[in-house]
Amino acid sequence: MMTPSTAATCFVAIDLSKSKWLVALDAPQLAKIKSVRLDGFDTAGLIDLVRATVAEATELCGPDQRPIVCFETGYDGFWLQRLLANEGIETLVVDPTSFLVNRKARRVKTDRVDAEGMVVLLKNYCSGDRKAFRTVRVPTVAEEDAKRFHRERKRLMSERTGHINRIRALLALQGVRHINPAMVTWRKKLEGLETADGRPFPDQLMREIVRSFERLELTNKMIKALAEERDEALAAESGQFPEHEKAVLLEGLRGVGRHSAMLLSAEVFGREFKNRRHLSSYLGLTPSPYSSGDVERSQGISKAGNRPARTLGIALAWCWLRYQPQSALARWFRKYTAERPGVRKKVAIVALARKLIVALWRYVETGLVPSGAVLKAEV
Repeated sequence: MMTPSTAATCFVAIDLSKSKWLVALDAPQLAKIKSVRLDGFDTAGLIDLVRATVAEATELCGPDQRPIVCFETGYDGFWLQRLLANEGIETLVVDPTSFLVNRKARRVKTDRVDAEGMVVLLKNYCSGDRKAFRTVRVPTVAEEDAKRFHRERKRLMSERTGHINRIRALLALQGVRHINPAMVTWRKKLEGLETADGRPFPDQLMREIVRSFERLELTNKMIKALAEERDEALAAESGQFPEHEKAVLLEGLRGVGRHSAMLLSAEVFGREFKNRRHLSSYLGLTPSPYSSGDVERSQGISKAGNRPARTLGIALAWCWLRYQPQSALARWFRKYTAERPGVRKKVAIVALARKLIVALWRYVETGLVPSGAVLKAEV
C-alpha cells in the first residue's frame, strides 16, 4: 500500500479518458481549484503542467514545494504511475469504488466535478484522513506480467466455447447433431455430409462451417502453446515466474493443479495481507449484511474483490472435497451441511472456499500444511 508524503503542497488529480484528460490542481498560489484539459496520453503536457504549478508555488511560498498526483485505477493500468515516478513525481493510484460520494452531488456527473472532488479527497488523505479513499498497490512489471498466463487462457477458453457453440448451431440448422466439434477428424466427417432431409449441404454454409472449424483448431493450438509457456516459466529457475516457490508448494497438494497454483500465486499470494479478514475481503468472499431498524438479513458475499481468484477459490473448494475427503475442512463441510438441511451446498461451498483460501495462504507463508491434507508425494 502506498503511503503519501505529508509534505506535499501541490495536489493534482487526473480524470482519465481515451480522448481527453481533465487535470484538477490545488496549490498555495491558487485561490480555487484549477481545471486544465489535455489531450489523452499527453504525458509531456501533464509533466510540464505539474512542474509549472510547483514552480509558481515555489516563487510564492519558497522552496520545498512538493507535488503529489492521483488518478483512478481502470482502463489505463499502471503505466502512468510508473512514468511519473520515473520523473520524480509522487503518484497514488486510487480505488474508484472507495470514494464516499455525497448523495446530492451524485446528481451531477462531469469530468470536472470528478477531478475536483478527487483533488479535495487527495488533500484530506494526505492530511491523515485514511477514510477519504483507498489506494491500490502498484504491482511490479514482473508481477503484472505473470497474470497474463491465466487471463489469456480464460479468453481463449471463452473463444473456444464460442466456436464450438457456433459450429453446433450451424449444423443444427440442417438437422445434423451427431458431429462433435471437438473431434480432430472433423474434415472426414464433413466429407459428403448430408442434411437431415437427405440434401447435400449448401455450399456457402459448408464453407462457413469449415472456417469455423479452422478457427477452433487455431484456438486449440494457442491454448496448447500457452500451457507449454506456463510450464516452462514454472520450471525455470531464473525467476520467470515471480511467485515460483509458492506455486510449487500449492501444486504439491492433492486437488490443486498447476493452473490453479499459478493463478492463486500471481493474483493473490503475491500480495501482503494483514490477517485472514483482509484476505477474504480482497477476494470478495466476506459476508455483506443488511441492517435497518428491526430488519437484519444477509445479502450474501460482497463480490467486491478479485473475480478470477474468487471463481477459482469456489471451484477449488469442490475439488478439495473430492481429493481431500479426510481433511479437516472436508469434514467440517460434511458436518455443517448435515446439521443444516435447509442450507444448500452451493451456499455452504462459499464458506468452505473462504476457509480453504485462508488455509492455503497460511501454507505458502508459514509452511503449515492444512490439517489432514495429503501431499501428492504421499499418495
